[in-house]
Amino acid sequence: MAVSSTTLTSKTPILGQKLYVIIAATLLIVTTILAIIFLCIRRNLNSSKKRMHVAKPVILGKKEETPVVQKDHEAVVKVVSNESGGSTSRSTATSASVGSMEGGGDMGWGRWYGINELEVATSGFAVENVIGEGGYGVVYRGVVRDGSVVAVKNLLNNKGQAEKEFKVEVEAIGKVRHKNLVGLIGFCADGAKRLLVYEYVDNGNLEQWLHGEVGPISPLTWEIRMKIAIGTAKGLAYLHEGLEPKVVHRDVKSSNILLDRKFNAKVSDFGLAKLLGSEKSYVTTRVMGTFGYVSPDYASTGMLNECSDVYSFGVLLMEIVTGRSPVDYSKAPGEMNLVDWFKGMVASRRGEELLDPKISVQPPPRSLKRVLLVCLRCIDMDANKRPKMGQIVHMLEAEDFPFRTEPRPPRDTTSLLSGSDAASKVPSV
Repeated sequence: MAVSSTTLTSKTPILGQKLYVIIAATLLIVTTILAIIFLCIRRNLNSSKKRMHVAKPVILGKKEETPVVQKDHEAVVKVVSNESGGSTSRSTATSASVGSMEGGGDMGWGRWYGINELEVATSGFAVENVIGEGGYGVVYRGVVRDGSVVAVKNLLNNKGQAEKEFKVEVEAIGKVRHKNLVGLIGFCADGAKRLLVYEYVDNGNLEQWLHGEVGPISPLTWEIRMKIAIGTAKGLAYLHEGLEPKVVHRDVKSSNILLDRKFNAKVSDFGLAKLLGSEKSYVTTRVMGTFGYVSPDYASTGMLNECSDVYSFGVLLMEIVTGRSPVDYSKAPGEMNLVDWFKGMVASRRGEELLDPKISVQPPPRSLKRVLLVCLRCIDMDANKRPKMGQIVHMLEAEDFPFRTEPRPPRDTTSLLSGSDAASKVPSV
């Protein structure tokens, strides 16, 4: 039955409104409600799809090897993955595509993090979470989804530096595990962003403990300092002698030695590391490192090998003994450079005066002399005469050492030097 125009225009009991007004308002309300329901359902579906996509694991392989070849003075890393009877190889040139992939995958040695997860973990890379900063990036403290505390290194977007550092660390350092090395546990690549995720070491670094405001008496006793020195030497020895290809750190310094609550040393920051293949040395046109720690031979020739790290460790050991920075412009002209001042004090037989005055209990004289001699051997101007890091570990741990504590009595000059006499001809400190 058709509705007459008179009916539509007639007033209704509802607020005295006409019937067509009531019908139009009702249709508008129903349409609005349906539109809202549709939009809510669509948003929920999109969110579910996004979460499912991010959470999908990316398995890169069960077994990986990292052989290295050198070409045009740059390390080219190849990753070989073997899976159930098949194998594939690819150059790190293909790793440039990782920026378009999403995180959340397990790679065997570590985890692939999404940028969103790391932003949440660090509270949006908040300033209050900054725990370190260097030429290659800023390090933040973060807490990831499983509750683990991590150190997130946000690399600078400097092509040719940050990207190379990223590839070297992820492809080659990821599987390196040693109790005296800070472990790389994951990474993130999102467009131009490059981030590395390390284990978190919760007691600061050696530089802070040596040069920070610790009061008139340092918490670092002689025994603790030797524990730190030996742990650092063991970490570097593993990089030099326990890996193939060997790894040269190239930036050994006190701020790169992290400490746990028991003052166990962990060598960090492999951003300046270079991989060495079968050749003994690696030539670079740009000398990198920290002023005061860089060996003269590396600075003058650009020839990089493990001897460069040994020299830097020698400077670090001097820093541990004396409590002085490698370069201190607040000192008198003859004492600004730690190495020159140290050698001058030893040459004038004032080795005991080198000890950090903040050490309350003096070490045994033989222990101090042993460490001073190790320092001198590490900074030998002839790089080939410097000891290996493995030898340094043994020298620091040795209870006996070939040096004299008292002047030898006169002896018959016509007698031949015995083997023990020859061993005793080490310069006294």
